[in-house]
Amino acid sequence: MTPDLQQRIDDIVKSTPVVVFMKGSKLMPQCGFSNNVVQILNTLGIPFETFDVLSDYDIRQGIKEYSNWPTIPQVYVNGEFIGGSDILIELYQTGELQQMIEVALAS
Repeated sequence: MTPDLQQRIDDIVKSTPVVVFMKGSKLMPQCGFSNNVVQILNTLGIPFETFDVLSDYDIRQGIKEYSNWPTIPQVYVNGEFIGGSDILIELYQTGELQQMIEVALAS
């Protein structure tokens, strides 16, 4: 990964407390896994931003290296990689996700 691409991803990850790298946008997810993540975050009623990896090939490939995670979507809370759709579903079901996000938004 180039230093420029690393910086671009850093800037996006740190731009807001909760950011999702996904296919499509929160208003129009382009895959079922991305839609799952959007639905969970909407259910929690928290503010979040999305980045459409379909609009930028470099970020689409770079984010996988950045997180050392091979799939999209990818969720970041306070700059920390949380996981993809399956992990978010699990954290939501146990109540951990809501706690994690409340802490992030309070800090």
